[in-house]
Amino acid sequence: MSKLRFELAVPELGAWRAGNTGTEGVWHFDAETPGRHVLVTALVHGNELCGAWALRGLLETGVRPRQGSLTLAFCNLVAFDRFDAAAFDTSRFVDEDLNRQWAPGRIANPSTQERRRAAELLPFVQRADWMLDLHSMHEQGAALLLTGPHDRNLDLARRLRAPEHVVVDAGHRDGTRMRDFGHFGQPDAQAGDKRSVLVECGFHGDAASRVVAQDLCARFLVESGALDAATAATVLPGWRQRDAPRQWVLRVTGGVVARSQGFRFLDTYRGLELIAKAGTPIGDNDGETVSTPYDDCVLVMPSVRQARAGVTVVRFARREPMRQ
Repeated sequence: MSKLRFELAVPELGAWRAGNTGTEGVWHFDAETPGRHVLVTALVHGNELCGAWALRGLLETGVRPRQGSLTLAFCNLVAFDRFDAAAFDTSRFVDEDLNRQWAPGRIANPSTQERRRAAELLPFVQRADWMLDLHSMHEQGAALLLTGPHDRNLDLARRLRAPEHVVVDAGHRDGTRMRDFGHFGQPDAQAGDKRSVLVECGFHGDAASRVVAQDLCARFLVESGALDAATAATVLPGWRQRDAPRQWVLRVTGGVVARSQGFRFLDTYRGLELIAKAGTPIGDNDGETVSTPYDDCVLVMPSVRQARAGVTVVRFARREPMRQ
């Protein structure tokens, strides 16, 4: 496992961590004009700093929704308080991954820090019509937008016009993500206008991850109707970057779940590698050879930094051009 340098500074949240809702870290603003309830979340994992920088920037600029409402949430502040750039993996969570706790049974069982925090965040997630969840990655790699399996979110990805790679997936075996919870996980025919996407902005410690987070915030707030394009350009100067020259859809067909922390890859993979031949060995899962299941298989987010029994260490996907 390579040694990665952490270059992104830790954001000082100061008074911004208090919130204005009675729930620490959560800010909410209402417009006079009706519209969507828009939610932007960061720090679901305590070592993913880019989203915290973006939310702090939105708060500092005094952004307010032109219609509907806007909620900004710093999610796992207790994990964030443990952050150490020299050991950044250790502050991902306190007891268990907050982004796997989004099931009624888990939220109702306050046995861990993350489940208690999910219960605090629950009303804001349930109220949201559109959600953008800001994350970053264990390893260096290009930004990814995760839409889940529903066409309505893939349509949103197309309208956002960034980043280049869009992952269509059904989540993880070890628990439900926030962006798949409740009405966000319903089929298109039942969900109406509910939309949610998760952006992986690059490696946790890459300074460019902050740029990606700000770019996606600006795009999402305009597309959701919370801001108009002219206002976004004025109050968030420099946030929006160039559109992706093209977008690729990566349809996840399955993944590899580690049997233990001993899982290892047979080569160095950074993600988005296209493996030409089916049956190409790529890893060893406690003595079982892991091979690609089909020709032209794309590896999505390969990493052993959090490897342990039950954790997905890589996913397999088929690549296709985004339909315009």
